[in-house]
Amino acid sequence: MAPLRQLAARLYRIHPPEEVIVLLSAVAVGMGTGLGAVLFIRLMAVIDHGVHTLAQMAQAEVGPPGGWLLRIAVMAVAGLVVGVVVEGWAREAKGHGVPEVMEAMVVTGGRIRARVAALKLLCSAVTIGVGGSAGREGPIVQVGAALGSILGQVSRVGVHRMRTLVACGAAGGIAATFNAPIAGAIFALEIVLGSFTVRYFGAVVISSVSASIVARAFLSARPAFTVPAYAIHRVAEFPLYGLLGLLAGVVAAAFIWLLYAVEARVDGWRVWPPLRYVVGMILAGGVGMLLPGQGVLGPGLHRIGEIVASDFHMPLAIMAALLLLKLIATSLTLGSGNSGGVFAPSLFMGATLGGMVGTVAHLVWPAVVVNPGAYAIAGMAAVFAGAARAPITAILIVFEMSGDYALILPLLVATALATVVAQALSPESIYTMKLARRGIRLSAGRVVDLLAGVSVAEVMDEEVHAVDREMDLATLSDLFAQSGHHCVAVLDDGGHAWGMVRREDLDQAIHRNLPMTTPAGEIATPLARLVVIHPDESGADALSRMGVRGLESLPVVSRSQPLEFLGLVRRNDLLDAYTVVVSRRGALHHQVRHALGPQPAGTEFVDIDLKVGDAGVGKRVGELAARLPREAILIAVRRNGRTLVPHGGTRLEVGDRVTAFARSDDATALLRALQGGSESQEGEGSGGREGAG
Repeated sequence: MAPLRQLAARLYRIHPPEEVIVLLSAVAVGMGTGLGAVLFIRLMAVIDHGVHTLAQMAQAEVGPPGGWLLRIAVMAVAGLVVGVVVEGWAREAKGHGVPEVMEAMVVTGGRIRARVAALKLLCSAVTIGVGGSAGREGPIVQVGAALGSILGQVSRVGVHRMRTLVACGAAGGIAATFNAPIAGAIFALEIVLGSFTVRYFGAVVISSVSASIVARAFLSARPAFTVPAYAIHRVAEFPLYGLLGLLAGVVAAAFIWLLYAVEARVDGWRVWPPLRYVVGMILAGGVGMLLPGQGVLGPGLHRIGEIVASDFHMPLAIMAALLLLKLIATSLTLGSGNSGGVFAPSLFMGATLGGMVGTVAHLVWPAVVVNPGAYAIAGMAAVFAGAARAPITAILIVFEMSGDYALILPLLVATALATVVAQALSPESIYTMKLARRGIRLSAGRVVDLLAGVSVAEVMDEEVHAVDREMDLATLSDLFAQSGHHCVAVLDDGGHAWGMVRREDLDQAIHRNLPMTTPAGEIATPLARLVVIHPDESGADALSRMGVRGLESLPVVSRSQPLEFLGLVRRNDLLDAYTVVVSRRGALHHQVRHALGPQPAGTEFVDIDLKVGDAGVGKRVGELAARLPREAILIAVRRNGRTLVPHGGTRLEVGDRVTAFARSDDATALLRALQGGSESQEGEGSGGREGAG
């Protein structure tokens, strides 16, 4: 035993290079995700086989209606099971999963609860196995991300390493699902991380490949569906692919709108929460009955394979019906809270749309459009690109499944136009829309509107160094060198704001060999041409305005007295504020989770609309703290279309909608604290309640 102990002690003292640790971690996460995908797919297949067998038995006994009625009954039971599990133990497992991973990346530094992996796998297998219209990639992405997060938490790594491991799991999920490791890696970088930096690339690729190898070993080396190698035959086809891209953008936007319209409507039902899941599954099953066996229910991957095949033939009416019914069934399944992904349904809708365009074009110009299936492939990539705003992932997944790059130009045309049209019709993607409804807005994977709750007045520097317009460059240069300022205000003879001189302006003047006696006014930017910000605008507005011209700071001016500089807001100040807001939101996230965990029953979310004369109007949250129930938490303040994260200094205004989490018994006291008056008035002011347990 002594030699073994000595060896263990030596190994413990070894400190391998960081690259080795990251590589081994990525392999471990990828293999774990691959095994999770294998378990998920096989469990889903077992459930599907069992439901199919029961449906056949019922059909043999009472005819075709009996089989479908039994399937709908099973779907209802499955919805009940999923609803109870999700509402009781893991709210993160609700819906399609990827937004929750993105939220964890920006709110909690990549930390995901360990139970999410197991419960998401179980709930998604049940939802899809019984016939729910959803994809299997979203659940595996979330399971892989949870595994990466668990490894990071056990290892006690920092935030950057944690996010890398979460991205590794997400990449492995796509790779294992579609047997497409390159697309999996790009998906994680393009959607989950929103960054193509070297910091993440190597680890994400290694994890993606590891997951794909494990999935191939246990399942199959073939991709999810086979895509034939097509080629462009005539240049005249490019306008047709452009038209397909435009239509795909419209379909993608419609998918986003309908999914979240259903979710908003269902979330507003004042019923026992698991009943929402049941109703969604029943309605989805009823939609599937309109075209039984055509792929409306389930992931529909087999139908995609048939549509993109070279010998593809299907009536236009059937394709149109499939597109519409798949859109409705998926929105009902996921919008009601049941667990599954949106990747496969968007590919399905894109394939049917492309098949319709290709079929019509082939009938009109048979000599030009030879293979309608090629348009189905392009439509598949275009609709997903428009819905997810991930054109690179969409193109690469088609390439990996077909192994042919002949359609590169048509795919680029279709996906680019689809992305532009979908962006114009729906500013948020199908993944970021859910986050936007929670007050978290992402741009290219980065949080920008967390700063919407921070005013410029809170972060600006009120000390602005001012100089006279006649100060010469020599004196100005000495001032910049001694003070370290990035810019100084220039005043006119009356002491009013005239303009601004930045360090870059001085550098350009010296580079142009201007005389050192040149007055500051000649190199300053006049006030009329300055990009300014007002103190009541948000930090997000300031950051966006800086980004337009690549500025590092903005002068703050008064709306009532525009000739007066109130201060200066710098990019670094905004980044510091962003860090504070993220920390505050993360702490709030854990507070709510803690409240929901031990005592889920008897709690609820309360929305309170503040009116003129209400007790909370004009007061800061800190002033109201003593009046609030002890276990109530103010979660958000909705104001003028923006969501603010409340803190002690937040002043409540007329028209604010305050969202709070409290015990049901304390709801009346909470209303009284913010609104005052009688209980009847308080009840009228409440915007609504959502039971949490």
